Amino acid sequence: MSNPYDPYGQHDPYGQYSQQPAPVQHHYYGGGPPVQPATNGMATASMILGLIGILFCGFTSVLAIIFGHVAQSQIKRTGEGGSGMAVAGLVLGYIVTGIWLIVWICYFIGAIALFGASSGSTY
Repeated sequence: MSNPYDPYGQHDPYGQYSQQPAPVQHHYYGGGPPVQPATNGMATASMILGLIGILFCGFTSVLAIIFGHVAQSQIKRTGEGGSGMAVAGLVLGYIVTGIWLIVWICYFIGAIALFGASSGSTY
């Protein structure tokens, strides 16, 4: 017996609705997801050395500056990723090196002044 409200006779009002998932469409053009370029190791090292330069009295900050410049030249040549880390390493390296240079200069000037005052030399 057909349903008077269903002119095509395909719908059973008391039956279960069977929804089938939409078929998956595969697109074979355009390749896969975009490939991220590899991160330059010197850039990573530059940023890490710049960060730990605060703890090691600025000695590693000099290496951060060197590695940062080498990393930037490699990134320009090879197209690798990590330019932001290289710049961060350079900025941290220059700032921490400058701060520690000021600290060490003030320390030595103070030590020389203290040594000169304690020697008791008079003219």
